[in-house]
Amino acid sequence: MTENADSRAIELGEYIIENKATVRAAAKKFGISKSTVHMDVTKRLMIIEPSLYSQVRQVLETNKAQRHIRGGLATKEKYKSLSLQKK
Repeated sequence: MTENADSRAIELGEYIIENKATVRAAAKKFGISKSTVHMDVTKRLMIIEPSLYSQVRQVLETNKAQRHIRGGLATKEKYKSLSLQKK
């Protein structure tokens, strides 16, 4: 199990870096929970591959800083589509 989880953590880390993906996007791509992705790229990756971990942390910090913008845009689109349905 550990070997499989370790290789999954590395694969997740590489995917997040290459695609600048969010935890949610990585979870959807790999078909696992967000909690598992987060555990793999924060806890496991820090132990097994510290250099990859630091790169992943940078991407996750950028995503965290931008999430309020993405949320605002999603809300805007939601209400925009609702107003079009009423017409």
